[in-house]
Amino acid sequence: MNRTTKLMAVGTAALALTLSACGSSSSTATSSSSSSSSSSVVSSAAGAPVSSASSAAPSGAAGSSGAMTSAVSSAVAGSSAATSVDESKKLRIGFFGFAKANSFAQAAWAGVQSYANAHNASSEFLDSNFDGPTQVNQLQDAVTSKRFDVVIIQANDGTAIATPVKQALAAGITVVIEFTPVGGKFDTIEPQIPGTINIIDPPTVNGVGLAKLALQACKAGGHATDCKVAYLQGFANYPLDGARTDAAVAALKAGGAAKVVSNLVGGYTPDAGRTAMQNLLQSNPDINVVVGSSQALEGATPLAKGKNIQFVGNGGSTQAFAFVEAGTWFGTYDVPEKKEGAKAAELGLLKARGGNPPVASNACTVLTTFECLGTKATLAGLTADYSD
Repeated sequence: MNRTTKLMAVGTAALALTLSACGSSSSTATSSSSSSSSSSVVSSAAGAPVSSASSAAPSGAAGSSGAMTSAVSSAVAGSSAATSVDESKKLRIGFFGFAKANSFAQAAWAGVQSYANAHNASSEFLDSNFDGPTQVNQLQDAVTSKRFDVVIIQANDGTAIATPVKQALAAGITVVIEFTPVGGKFDTIEPQIPGTINIIDPPTVNGVGLAKLALQACKAGGHATDCKVAYLQGFANYPLDGARTDAAVAALKAGGAAKVVSNLVGGYTPDAGRTAMQNLLQSNPDINVVVGSSQALEGATPLAKGKNIQFVGNGGSTQAFAFVEAGTWFGTYDVPEKKEGAKAAELGLLKARGGNPPVASNACTVLTTFECLGTKATLAGLTADYSD
């Protein structure tokens, strides 16, 4: 893979996240641990509390030497059976996040830490700084050293990481794929590598969700039957972004959009979004709805002052929440990433301790009651997990 392709892979792996705040490319790690697992309430798939308590086995019973058990919900992807697992042995989680400097990855990391600390596990962030080959090497090293019992992967390069993922599974390490798919398919939550646990937001599902919000915005703006929608791509000519764009455009056309403009690249920065918006208004001054990454729309929005243009963002940052709350944007696609990090840790620890968690979960179905389709109504009372 040449350097240009690699950078494109990095950007799209983070989707609509902050890509400009990268630190050095050297590998660093942050660790967090807890020596005990106290009674706690764990967030379930749909956000309802699930009781999780530590308890010593009765005197004379098997494991009576203070073994801790936890009734952990497997209420994801249609499963409702509770599984009791022994938490007396401390386990180690390795979180292979996009980059430590990325606020979205930090939100997931906060969720991983929180769950690990409450369930007798240590956790460590391995920082690949958005570099696919570095992440591959980190995982290979971790497999060789048997450093972790569970690894949670936010793939910077979903194809390159496949080989070390298989090596980890062969070594008996539990592997959780979080947020972005690992493998060549972008339209499924199912494991593309047998043995992995997947809690992800497939790019095509994301694209269809953005189209649904855009069509709602058309109606809200008084253009139910004659709506002209612009979809600002993330990166051009990259498979993950291409899959999302194609899904969004197809859903917009099927939903009745009168015109769809999708040849402009908004990227993942305000500057790129501003440039795309300038070009859009020159070529299509009568546009009704604009869809793009939350960062791109932050740059595009001021150019629409005085115009009746609805905006739909891709990303649940504090800035996006504020725009929606103020009515400046119609909505934004919100994946609650701290919850997703915690759920990834929950599923991984459950599997590593002999439980039987579901292997395929749609993050937006499992973690929200509104399929990640954030509007002023559905986001009311909620707080963003990160800032752009």
